[in-house]
Amino acid sequence: MNKQFWFTLIGTLLAAWALFHFKTYLGPLVLPLFIGLVLIVTLKLYSLMDKDDS
Repeated sequence: MNKQFWFTLIGTLLAAWALFHFKTYLGPLVLPLFIGLVLIVTLKLYSLMDKDDS
C-alpha cells in the first residue's frame, strides 16, 4: 500500500490520542481541534484516493 496513506493514518491516530488524552488541559479548544483534525484527515485521504484513481 501507499506509504503516505500509512503515515496519514498513524499521524491521525496519534493526534486523536493526544487530543483526547490532554482534553482536560485543552479545555474549550478540544472541539475546534477535533473538527480541524477531521477536516484535515478527510481532505488528505480524499486527495490520496483521487490521486490513486488517475
